Amino acid sequence: MGIIFYLSSRQRISVADIPIYNFIIFKTLHMIEYAVLYLLLFRALHFGRKKSSEVNRIFLIGFFFAVLYAVSDEVHQSFVPTREGRLRDVLIDTFGIFLMYSYIKHSISRIRKYL
Repeated sequence: MGIIFYLSSRQRISVADIPIYNFIIFKTLHMIEYAVLYLLLFRALHFGRKKSSEVNRIFLIGFFFAVLYAVSDEVHQSFVPTREGRLRDVLIDTFGIFLMYSYIKHSISRIRKYL
């Protein structure tokens, strides 16, 4: 969360001369960083839990807090010069969270030893 906050505090940068390339690169990074955030939240909440009823609740709690942080990050960006908070970015972040949620949900039996 600290890394995301730090990166959100920086002014807008460009990595390509073509705007669509910038869009694709940065939105892909949005999805990746929020997928990793969800993985870390899930892992922290899951540590030491054995009951499947607890695990199902942890899936949702992690999802809720990751999306809540995505919203707060966009609000934060609206106060940074050259940046803007957008609902579109929250949806892109949520999609990254959902992808990691789906991966963990379908692979929980294989990856349980790493959690």
